[in-house]
Amino acid sequence: MDLKQNNQSIELHKGTISISLVNEVISSVKDAHCDIHAILHQSGIPLELLNAPKARISIESFGRLWIELANQLNDEFFGMDRHPMRRGSFKLLSEMLIHSENLRKAIQHITQFFNSVLDDIQSQLFVQENYAYIVIKDLNGTKPMFSYATYIMLIHSLICWLSGQRVILNQIQLKCPAPLDDQDYKVRFCEQIKYGCDEHYIQFDANYLNIAIKQDRQSWSNFIKQTPYNLLVRYKNPNSISTIIRKQLINSSPSEWLEIHDLAKQLNLSEATFQRRLKAEAVSYQQLKNDIRRDIAIELLTQTDYSLQQISDELDFHDPSAFHRAFKKWTGVSPGAYRHLQEH
Repeated sequence: MDLKQNNQSIELHKGTISISLVNEVISSVKDAHCDIHAILHQSGIPLELLNAPKARISIESFGRLWIELANQLNDEFFGMDRHPMRRGSFKLLSEMLIHSENLRKAIQHITQFFNSVLDDIQSQLFVQENYAYIVIKDLNGTKPMFSYATYIMLIHSLICWLSGQRVILNQIQLKCPAPLDDQDYKVRFCEQIKYGCDEHYIQFDANYLNIAIKQDRQSWSNFIKQTPYNLLVRYKNPNSISTIIRKQLINSSPSEWLEIHDLAKQLNLSEATFQRRLKAEAVSYQQLKNDIRRDIAIELLTQTDYSLQQISDELDFHDPSAFHRAFKKWTGVSPGAYRHLQEH
């Protein structure tokens, strides 16, 4: 079984999302009177995993959850604002933006659109010296992180897509308290996310503002077909050392993964710099390897009929019992139980 070939067929590289983010989603719609148990079942997310704090689900499952909730609530980006964004709003906005002259004009159009539609959040573009800021204001009190993360994800995904490149965020400041787990947010946006601040803003280099819009109707059609999955994974933070290492690891079988000093050399980094950057992101090389193994295991358990022995071999474990222990340590449930939960 060739893992690289397998990666391409079931897109293992998309990774997984923390169950804590699923709980944030559920919390954001708790007053919406929808059958969350049925929605979780339709999305392929076992109810039992909500109480397993270390558990993770596939991007595909999270995307299905997003679509199911958006359909039931007629709100494409539920939990962001009291005023729902009706189905078709994002399609309308994104199509309109391809006619903008440059990114500055596009951002102005985006903020004007959201300011006219939303009740709780307003924003405006400011430029100060070499930096651009999108400053966000609350009209009805501070919200949980999930609301701002959704809003920022929408804006950031649009400007990355429109410019044909990832617009690197330097920092994000938020007034809300930190969520229980913000690692997925750091991987998606940037390392520098500060909570409990006096104001909300995202900061990026002002020279992006002059970039001409690179998209047309054909590319827009492809973009819309891939939503919301592309918003979740396509524009991850490329400067994160964990993102760089992850890209290296997913392109080879676990049995071929390099030792830390060899990988540092391949990335043209000294081992000391490599370790220092990992420490700054509060992660270790072993943890990243475990994360990749965990994500691959979750994908293979949920999207294939491979036996536990086959998955164990694929992940380069000595025997299935070692895989069983590792998976339970990673997620809080055994691999057999995880597959069983997905099937019921």
